[in-house]
Amino acid sequence: MKKPGRSRFNQQLLKAGAVHSPGKPAHSFEKEVDLFLHYLAAERRLADNTVSAYQADLTAFFSHPALKKAKSLPAVKAEQIRAYLTACHHDGIAARTNARRISALRSFFRFLIGEKIIAEDPTATIDLPKAGRALPKALSVAEVSRLLRPLETVAPLRLRNQAMLQLLYASGLRVTELVRLPLAALNLTAGHVRIFGKGAKERMVPFGETAKTGLEEYLTRSRPLILKKSRSDFLFVTNRARPMTRLRFWQIIQETVFLAGIDKKISPHTLRHSFATHLLENGADLRSVQIMLGHADIATTQIYTHIDTNRLKSIHRRFHPRG
Repeated sequence: MKKPGRSRFNQQLLKAGAVHSPGKPAHSFEKEVDLFLHYLAAERRLADNTVSAYQADLTAFFSHPALKKAKSLPAVKAEQIRAYLTACHHDGIAARTNARRISALRSFFRFLIGEKIIAEDPTATIDLPKAGRALPKALSVAEVSRLLRPLETVAPLRLRNQAMLQLLYASGLRVTELVRLPLAALNLTAGHVRIFGKGAKERMVPFGETAKTGLEEYLTRSRPLILKKSRSDFLFVTNRARPMTRLRFWQIIQETVFLAGIDKKISPHTLRHSFATHLLENGADLRSVQIMLGHADIATTQIYTHIDTNRLKSIHRRFHPRG
C-alpha cells in the first residue's frame, strides 16, 4: 500500500520516540502495518475507531524497547512479545488492555502469514491474560423514569436533549450511531430507525410511542429553531448546524442526571445497557435483543443474561425461607 510521504503508522512511531531519523524508518515493517490497516478498513470494513484502536495497539508494541533488536518482521519472536507484556504488567497496564493488545497482534501476524510475508506466528504460544468480564451497569426502571421525566420547558435545546435520551433508551443505539444518525434514517410512521453500525452492517431498530412523541416535538418545535436558516442531513443538530459530538452528548447526560437527582455514574452506554437489561427482564428473547443491539456474536449479548441471573439470585435470597 503506497502512500505519499510518511505513513500514519510511522507518524505515531515518531511521536512515541521509536523513529529517530526523519528520513529513515527505524523498522522495516512500516509498509506491512499500513497494508494491514488498509485491509481492516477496506476489506473487513471495520469502523474508523476500530482501525485506530488496532493502530494504537501496534504502535505501542513496535515502539517498545523490547522490540529494538527486531529489524524485520520474521525477527519478532514470542520471547520479545512476552517481555513486552511483562513490561506492560509492571507498568500497571490492566489485564483487559493486555488481552486486547495480544488480540491485535494475533490478527496482524495471522494476516502476515496469509500474505506469505512471514512463515511462523510468534503469538501462537502466547496465552491471553485472564480478565474477569465486568457486568454492564444498568439503571432501574424507576431511575429511567426520573431521567426521562416530562420537561417543564419547551426550550429548543432541552427538547432536543430529551428526544435524544428517549431514543437512546428506546432503541439501545450506540452513542456514535445516535449522534451521527441521518435525518433520512428516521421513519416516524413505521416507528423505527435504520442503522449502519459496526462494519457497515445494516439493521432496523424499533422505538416506542414515548420516543416517537419526543421526536415529533423536537422535529416540529425545536430543530427548525436550532438550525435557523441552515440545513443539515443529520437528525440531531447543534446551533452550528452540525451533528453533536460524543463528548457533548456525554456532558448532556451528566447535566440531566444531576437535575434528576440520580447519584450514579451514568454514560450513554448505561442507557444502552438498560435497554437490553429491561427487555430481557420482561421476557424478550436473546436473539431479538442481539439484532436490535447490532451484536455480531450472540455471546456478546449473553452477558445481559448474567444480570438477569443476579437479579433472580437476589430475589431468591430475599424471599426463600432458607435463602
